[in-house]
Amino acid sequence: MAYPIELKNQAISLRKKGFSLKEIAEKFGIAKSTASVWLQNINLNQKAQKRLEKRKILGQYKTILIKRAQREKLLKEHLFKAKQEILKINFNNSIYKLFCALLYWCEGGKTEKTHLRFINSDPTMIYTFLKLLRNSFNLDERKFRAILHLHDYHDEKKQKKFWSNLTKIPLNQFNKSYHKPNTKKRIRKNYPGCLAIYYYDHKIAKELAALYNSFAKYLGA
Repeated sequence: MAYPIELKNQAISLRKKGFSLKEIAEKFGIAKSTASVWLQNINLNQKAQKRLEKRKILGQYKTILIKRAQREKLLKEHLFKAKQEILKINFNNSIYKLFCALLYWCEGGKTEKTHLRFINSDPTMIYTFLKLLRNSFNLDERKFRAILHLHDYHDEKKQKKFWSNLTKIPLNQFNKSYHKPNTKKRIRKNYPGCLAIYYYDHKIAKELAALYNSFAKYLGA
């Protein structure tokens, strides 16, 4: 269930004043687990902690801090192990192309006959796909086109500049943006919109499709 952004902001404000998760959940009629997700990274000052102490629930907050520290420690351990695994990979053109094909399988167009299409709202995903694509093929950069899918609350000029800088696709190769209606009751903070990338070469799209299908068969699918 989607909650208005104003509700979350009010919950954060109360949390900073020292209200417990249970109090906030009851006040706004939300699940305590929802309140916990919203507020898990909110640090309380001494005044807020004194309020919790008076209500004899300061220990709960300290437990939250301990669990947060444990999660952060575990995350660092996973990141370290992941880096070690990546260092073992012998990166070459074939590996780049395979990774590119797998990403295309997940987020690429499957029915286009004249071009390649890749769409996502995650800047890291978009950047990674383009990096792999450019490392795998000798591309003509003039064949790129981009279309932004934005909400009414977005600043189109700002978002186009952001995505152009990220993708290295010139602004004059961005087609008319698509604007999705929004009630403004729920505004996703730092959401950059969704970007659809087009590359007008059907041969590359077919090669990537053949590669991910062949890889799946190689694994026994």
